[in-house]
Amino acid sequence: MSDAFFHPVSGFDLPRFAGVATFMRLAHVPPDHARFSQVQLGLIGVPWDSGTTNRPGPRHGPRQLRDASTMIRAEHGVTGLRPFEARNCADLGDVAPNPADIADTMDRITAFYAQIKAAGIVPLTAGGDHLTSLPVLRALAADGPLGMVHFDSHTDLFHSYFGGQMYTHGTPFRRAVEEGLLDPKRVVQIGIRGTAYDREDRDFARAEGIHIIEIEEFHARAIPDVMAEARDIAGTGPTYLSYDIDFVDPAFAPGTGTPEVGGPNSFQALQVVRELAGLNLVGADLVEVSPPFDPTGATAYLGASIMFEMLCILAS
Repeated sequence: MSDAFFHPVSGFDLPRFAGVATFMRLAHVPPDHARFSQVQLGLIGVPWDSGTTNRPGPRHGPRQLRDASTMIRAEHGVTGLRPFEARNCADLGDVAPNPADIADTMDRITAFYAQIKAAGIVPLTAGGDHLTSLPVLRALAADGPLGMVHFDSHTDLFHSYFGGQMYTHGTPFRRAVEEGLLDPKRVVQIGIRGTAYDREDRDFARAEGIHIIEIEEFHARAIPDVMAEARDIAGTGPTYLSYDIDFVDPAFAPGTGTPEVGGPNSFQALQVVRELAGLNLVGADLVEVSPPFDPTGATAYLGASIMFEMLCILAS
């Protein structure tokens, strides 16, 4: 059982619209807090989108996700799991980015997550654009390459953008493979779709042994079948979970910079995470929530619900 200090504030004690917003109404425990060493699962914001190449806005994602996550309650409605009682969970705050310098921000993110890893805390990240995953992986894969389950409509395996720019939200996993952070044969990408410039990213995936499940195959098969294959590919070794909100059809999640039609609905968006129980997950992220493109806030509510599903898997 977890320490009561790490339990979220109940909506019966303080209305959900009141108080300071933290992830899922948890205690704010930054690294200099006296109880930091007791945290087991840490929720972290990375408000940064300097890797965005078209429609910016994910830098505002963590703040809106915190607000939306005040709707999360203590118990999973299907499994009955109470993650805040299973593990000491806390909001560890934000990594402070340098919006004028990509390299400096990535160094800051890696240093922050190296501290998290050294403390034995499993991180759950709210981005930020998808380039955020690369510096996180640099810290978490310091002991050896990880497997990865990746939900997205894009592979993010491109070599470069605009004449040699190597660090964008379309390149993080190409860099991660090149840097030895990911074992490509233990990587599965699910939901890939949309028009393309060319096949460069798919050719790289094929050459390295990355398994892609495109959206047509995803819809043709039952989700438990797809996710059983994903678990087999990731295997029993340490694995990272990365979830781009544009995996979900924009009818359900319009608040993102690069929407692609034809994706799963909001229930399926939750179900795919629920099917990851049993994996050896060392961290997870939800990225590319962009509040300016969804004034209703519905994308953030879905994003917060996906993060709760992730939290339950990490806690179990």
